[in-house]
Amino acid sequence: MAAGGAVFGPETATRLTGLLSGGRRHDTEQLFPGLTAREAEVLELIARRQDNPRIARELFLSEKTIRNHVTHIFDKLQVTTRAEAVTRARDAGLGDEEQG
Repeated sequence: MAAGGAVFGPETATRLTGLLSGGRRHDTEQLFPGLTAREAEVLELIARRQDNPRIARELFLSEKTIRNHVTHIFDKLQVTTRAEAVTRARDAGLGDEEQG
């Protein structure tokens, strides 16, 4: 205890910070360390079964840019279809199970 507060190790502190911030990007990057932050963000949206036009609108990017990110994600995850990418992402705990 430090001045009446709890003391956490670095791993626990990182996990708590991610949970309290409400963001899942950090978790996604840890689950798929080969992805860039943007690719991890796109994968999260793919796991929510959003299509490329919707992802582009949400991230304020062009559809072409999203297609490029999806191609890189497929290469890095070694999958050939969007369904495989969704399965990999959902198996890792990404996406919203209520949508779909």
